Formats: sequence, C-alpha cells, structure tokens
Amino acid sequence: MATENKNLSNYDKNTIPNTNGLRFGIVVSEWNENVTGGMYKGAVDALLDNGVPQDAIVTWNVPGSFELVYGSKKMIETQNVDAVIAIGSVIQGETKHFDFVCEAVSQGIKDLNVLTDVPVIFCVLTDNTMQQAIDRSGGKHGNKGTEAAIVAIRMAHLRNSLL
Repeated sequence: MATENKNLSNYDKNTIPNTNGLRFGIVVSEWNENVTGGMYKGAVDALLDNGVPQDAIVTWNVPGSFELVYGSKKMIETQNVDAVIAIGSVIQGETKHFDFVCEAVSQGIKDLNVLTDVPVIFCVLTDNTMQQAIDRSGGKHGNKGTEAAIVAIRMAHLRNSLL
C-alpha cells in the first residue's frame, strides 16, 4: 500500500495561502459517523489552524454519502461559500451498493466542479474495511479531513484569484 506507515496529513503552514475573508462549507455524512466525525474534526481543526474564523465555517449534516452531492449543491446556492468539503465514508459490503454509491458520489461531485464556480472537495473514503477507514480518519495514515481542508483553502484561493 502506497500510504503504509506514512501520514499524509502533515502540511507546511508557510505554503498555505491567506484565508482572510474566505468562507468554507462542510457537508458531512452521518453514515459511518465514527469515521466521518474524525474527518470533520480534522477539517475544522486545519481550517482554524490556518486562520479561518469559526463563524466562516458552515456545517450541514446529511444522512449518507449519496446525499453529499445535493447538500453540496444547496450549500453553494445558498451560503456564499468559497469552497465546499464533502465528507463521507463508504465501506465495501457484500452487495453492489458500494459500487453504485461510490460511482454516483464521485460523478456528482465532479459534476458540481464542472457546472458551478465553487470548488467541491472530494473527502469521501471508499474503503474495503472499517479499519482502513479508521486509519484514514485520524489514525495511522493521518486524516483525510485535514488534507481536504488544505485543498479547500488552496482551491478557494485559486478561485478568487481568477475572479
């Protein structure tokens, strides 16, 4: 595994763009909440660590990962955010449900990035086991929520530099 024993959530604050005046949305799936809650905490902590005030972070919960696309779309339409982080966790089961949800969510988030002017950051774990998800939501492989927040800052900065 490429990330074995490597924490990818470490970042150099000196390389992160200024966050003054930026607003961020976070849409979080309630399904696999022990995983998505860890990623949510990582995302919020990274945003705060990089100067985003708490009142510039809008959080909405949705029932599952499939609903992240609709929640992200509505957040873009109503909350005047500079970027949205879509946080979810889908774990392989015995049926094809995993494939359908993963495909729909990844395509839906891609569509939002193509059709809207607000970047939507894909922070959806698609793991084979719960342990893999735990390892990536604050465990030995870091926190994908932290990584997504750094990406959101960079993409919001890019968006605003092009306006």
